[in-house]
Amino acid sequence: MSEAYYARLGGDRFQPKIHVQGAWNDDEQHMAPVSGLLAHALECHEPHPGLTLARVNYEILGFIGFAPTEVRVRTLRQGRTIELLEAVASVDGRDVVRALAWRLIAQDTAAVAGGLPRAMPSPGVCAAVDATGIWSGGFIRSIEVRRAPGGEPGKGRVWVRTALPLIEGEPVSRVAAYLGLVDTANGLNVRLNPREWVFPNVDLTVHLYRTPEGGPGRWIGLDTLVTVGAEGVGLTSTTLHDERGPVGRAEQILTVRPTPTRP
Repeated sequence: MSEAYYARLGGDRFQPKIHVQGAWNDDEQHMAPVSGLLAHALECHEPHPGLTLARVNYEILGFIGFAPTEVRVRTLRQGRTIELLEAVASVDGRDVVRALAWRLIAQDTAAVAGGLPRAMPSPGVCAAVDATGIWSGGFIRSIEVRRAPGGEPGKGRVWVRTALPLIEGEPVSRVAAYLGLVDTANGLNVRLNPREWVFPNVDLTVHLYRTPEGGPGRWIGLDTLVTVGAEGVGLTSTTLHDERGPVGRAEQILTVRPTPTRP
């Protein structure tokens, strides 16, 4: 597969390819590649070699239509050691996702590093999983999934990778490519049957204490726990890994309700 998830149309407008198609609705974009697209825009905005992307909070403002997508970025707080950026994706003139990102100064703290979570079993010892047995859509068909032994509904460890670049003919940073897969955490260790319940996330918050190594062919690891409360709200909590080890955390808040009955 030589295609990418997006093609640049010119300026800051991007055409989603079939590989971006969502899992809940064929006419929407999956949040995972949208996350990567916004991360790419953040990385390209007024680059500062001494700062590293440490946290990105994505707010999903509504239906992300499968149509040309415009991205705009601005600096909210400028600084030598700390910066706050905002990136917004819009479709048909309507804002659909907003991302706030902290860039922090990179320093050598190897001598005091600690508190890291347990490592995941390597992808080579994990079983292949056909995610299309649970979900539909072009994005799900574009990824490869492997599951570690010992999982249960709502709790498990999976590896995910794609052979596709994020943007056609355009270099993308390791962290932006990595973030283009993280949103899959909510769908690959499900607690509820998606044929009986809907549980989309309305946000995605990622904290990184090490720059992850993403990109075509590279595995990202998701050690996930899904919690569902008694009032229609759930939470997907994930320790994030790359092939070298843990890199950070992700949280997704869920709206949980029964699947609507079709007449």
